Amino acid sequence: MKFAEDIIKRPFITEKSNDEIANGKYTFIVDVKATKTEIKHAVEKLFQVKVLKVNTLNFEGKQKRMGVHQGYRADWKKAIVKIDTDPKPVTYIEKGGKEAVINKKFKTAIEEFGVTQ
Repeated sequence: MKFAEDIIKRPFITEKSNDEIANGKYTFIVDVKATKTEIKHAVEKLFQVKVLKVNTLNFEGKQKRMGVHQGYRADWKKAIVKIDTDPKPVTYIEKGGKEAVINKKFKTAIEEFGVTQ
């Protein structure tokens, strides 16, 4: 079983990813073997947000050399996570026809993302 801290390695901060924060999209470097479902659950657990969508991109390590020695950089995986910036209460019908409302407490942003201004 993987822990949420093992799946999400670190945020991926670039100019483009900082611009997407306004739309509720956050970019992370994640474990290469992590699935979209595992990434979703890890982000929800770590940051207490509602995840709507997860997109992933796999990158192969580039060949590099230092002097006469050649080698490859490690393969890595990037995940773009879209969170719900306006969580609404969930309504459903219970047994007996009563209408019930669940108002879960989700955050609307990830403050710990490391954005400095």
